[in-house]
Amino acid sequence: MAKDPETEPRRKRSAGRSIAVWILMGMLIVGLGGFGVSNFGGGVTSVGTVGDRKIDVNDYARALQQELDALAAQFGQRIPLQQAIAFGVDRQVLQSVVTRAALDNEASRIGLSVGDATIAAEITGLPAFQGTAGTFDRETYRFTLNNSDLTERDFEDSLREDVARSLLQGAVVGGFAAPAQLTDTLYAWVAERRDYALLTLTEADLAAPLADPTDADLTAFHEANIDRFTRPEAKRITYAALLPDAIAADMAVDETALRALYDTRISEFVQPERRLVERLVFADEAAAAAAMARIDAGEAFETIVAERGLSVDDIDLGDVSARDLGPAGEAVFALEGPGVVGPFDSALGPALFRMNAVLAAQETTFDAAREGLAAEAQADAARRAIADQVEGIDDLLAGGATLQELATETGMELGTIDYVPGSEGNVAIAAYAAFRDAADAVAIGDFAEAVMLVDGGVVALHLDEIVPPAPIPFDEARDAVVTAWRADTLARALSDRAVEIKAGIEAGATLESFGIVSVTANSARESFVEGAPAGLMTAVFDMDPGDLRVIEGPDFVAVLRLDTVTAAATEGDDATALREAIAVQAEQAIAQDAFTLFTNALSAEAGITLDQTAINAVHATFQ
Repeated sequence: MAKDPETEPRRKRSAGRSIAVWILMGMLIVGLGGFGVSNFGGGVTSVGTVGDRKIDVNDYARALQQELDALAAQFGQRIPLQQAIAFGVDRQVLQSVVTRAALDNEASRIGLSVGDATIAAEITGLPAFQGTAGTFDRETYRFTLNNSDLTERDFEDSLREDVARSLLQGAVVGGFAAPAQLTDTLYAWVAERRDYALLTLTEADLAAPLADPTDADLTAFHEANIDRFTRPEAKRITYAALLPDAIAADMAVDETALRALYDTRISEFVQPERRLVERLVFADEAAAAAAMARIDAGEAFETIVAERGLSVDDIDLGDVSARDLGPAGEAVFALEGPGVVGPFDSALGPALFRMNAVLAAQETTFDAAREGLAAEAQADAARRAIADQVEGIDDLLAGGATLQELATETGMELGTIDYVPGSEGNVAIAAYAAFRDAADAVAIGDFAEAVMLVDGGVVALHLDEIVPPAPIPFDEARDAVVTAWRADTLARALSDRAVEIKAGIEAGATLESFGIVSVTANSARESFVEGAPAGLMTAVFDMDPGDLRVIEGPDFVAVLRLDTVTAAATEGDDATALREAIAVQAEQAIAQDAFTLFTNALSAEAGITLDQTAINAVHATFQ
């Protein structure tokens, strides 16, 4: 078959309870979020043990699936397991389940548990098990667990363990306080501010413009930097593709169907007059009328909005029709220019309505819309025609047909591309993500398979050979050589000029005498200067007042002067808030370190045994 494309925690006194809540929710995510992860049968029940506690194979599989889902959300596409393993995801997941098992083992050893009443309270309070009335519903509870391949007993036992684990964790991480010396040192470092001046150099700051390079200059540069003018290793791929755009123009157009399509989408083509409107709702008619009286007396509408603790964005209805506004529609549409009317009833109560602009009625006739509708209809027909051929394409490939034979039989377009995995600026067939995925995976000797593309097209590909890296001849690379030579020559000239300027200032000249200087005051360590290298702020905070430095980076050369160092403020609300925030972060870091040491010690004392065969079996299900 064809392949488809693809709060910060509370302070010390409530740390234990906060951790319990997060662990409970994390357990639900892992336990209930692992849809699609099959249970393992046979003799494979665990991936290892910590002391007397087994690490259930399904727990590891679900945790691994959760991390893969998180990576997919982060990168916007599914991440293959092998790539995730290269990121170290499997080790992170394994460490997390080992840590849980170590805590469970210790809780069992010391007899730490919770009663049925606590478990019942936790279950009935979880939103996942609430019905339409907003309260615990047994049928919802049963149905949710059923869909997750969990029994009530298994879930409740797991919940009991999680609560016990959270109590143990809370006992470990609670009660830490950041040493005052540590907090003071970190605060002084973070809150320090500096003023500096920066002279950014361009070609205009040179004594003379760069001379044009000679052929000898370019040839020598090409030879000396041949690694910059070398084609990377590529996969030479032959492909047969059938794309909607290639056959859409040949699709017949049914005028009757076009007219029917126009009629069904008439709201897109014939739009009545509309208004841009804001609605400010009040608790009762009297309050709305009083506000309207103030507006009639000349008070600004925005003032009344602000008094309600709102912004105009909060009350914006966008562009609406008279029908959308209900009882207020006639009055709003009677306005010939911006204005406020009301009060009128609305779905939320008495309200004032401000009209900001009139959007004239628009009508696109069938004749004007026909070309676009026809193109849509032809593209849709092309996609359906391709879909009808996919099974036949699969059959031909399964029967051993070559791509050349496939193209002859089906009318697919034959092509060849030197594909560089991970390259940017992909064009033509390589612009399709599904093609790139297939091209990344294909190996010498693989049989061609049909791959569906996002626009409804289909492609089959075959790897002909691996094309080794090869230097690009000078004549072919000339334009790129000129650009690179100029960039390198300019960078060296600007660097030399910056050194001259620095020497001139040290001899008595001012920075300002060499050009336009940008002065930045009260700069923090995390400040950012567009176009400047990341090391700029590091240099600013590594200098003494009056010091000079030449700062260089890609397409950036500047002379930096540090003017003033302002020590961290010792008083004020901002200083107090920042100091407290630093103390909280320090406490969290200390608590986390203590927890890590504690769980490592538990694991070492209890003993860890891992079954790599079982772990590999889990990984195999993700292929």
